[in-house]
Amino acid sequence: MNLAFVESPVQLLNVLEWAHAMGGGDPAATTVVVLPPVDPMSRGQLRRMAELARDEGITVRWQEARGESGAPLKALRALTGLVRRADHIVIGDPFSRYVQLLLTLVRAPRLTVVDDGTATMEFVAQLARGERLVRWHRRGSKGPRELVLAPVTATARRRFTPTANRTVEVFTAMPVQAPPGITVTANDFSWTRTRFGPPRISKGADLVGTSLVETGVVDPVPYQEAVAALARAHGATRYFAHRRESAEKLHALEAATGLEIVRPDLPLELIARRGPIGRTVLSFPSTVVHTLPLALAGTGVKVAVCDIAPEWLRDTASPRAQGFLSGVTETARDVQRLAPWRATAVTAEG
Repeated sequence: MNLAFVESPVQLLNVLEWAHAMGGGDPAATTVVVLPPVDPMSRGQLRRMAELARDEGITVRWQEARGESGAPLKALRALTGLVRRADHIVIGDPFSRYVQLLLTLVRAPRLTVVDDGTATMEFVAQLARGERLVRWHRRGSKGPRELVLAPVTATARRRFTPTANRTVEVFTAMPVQAPPGITVTANDFSWTRTRFGPPRISKGADLVGTSLVETGVVDPVPYQEAVAALARAHGATRYFAHRRESAEKLHALEAATGLEIVRPDLPLELIARRGPIGRTVLSFPSTVVHTLPLALAGTGVKVAVCDIAPEWLRDTASPRAQGFLSGVTETARDVQRLAPWRATAVTAEG
């Protein structure tokens, strides 16, 4: 039995891509456990993605593990039997403390990590360097909670190390160089292209939002100014909000820019493929600069990425933030690079 754990709509999309890339097989042999976050937009997208997974014949189990007191332990008890019976474990977020806790129960001889966006790049890099698993936008301070969970994280790291009795695979659309012994399988979004589109392409441009403000990386003032400048320079009319963007920030963006704020009900790769979509899609450094060119291959839609200027970063941002964001842009294929907005104009490079 294949047993997958997902906590976001993108992770569930990439489990579907993985199952498709594996040649289909028996969909009933795969069970996806959804461990939903608490924010309503993520939960709504996850429910829509769960419907698509069921349409493919995959079993989906919705398991609350957050919010209520005692929910994490209750979920752990409910899932223990499934985890121990699984032959193949598929996970979407190797940084998740809850998933790491579940990994301590794993006996399966096969483990696959599917994309959780650009976080996959940092995950593979940390494995290669032998570092502890810390999300790139966090400073990595060892507080009381981290110290308590340190043995769990250490065990999870060992699970991600191939042995004579366990294979490890990374299924990804990101440019990564895995440590020796780990298999990298390319995700080309063939399931998305097969099931959706081709899209109707509209004139002008669409702009893709980011949660860099919400994660404490980018200051909201230069972000809003950059969005306004990009919209003016490229004739953008719509702003596709990231599921984690706050309502207050989106209201301010709408008032300042006149953009139509769109809250997608599915991951952007599916929304774009379904259409209509602008002839140009503008983004800041994020997952979509790697995934949209694959999902929209052959449609003629151009993806452009605007770099993050160092002065946009907040004092609370991780010291690794600038280097990581630059790496996201520099390694993206088939995209146009745009210089960061600096109170003058947005210009194209090359």
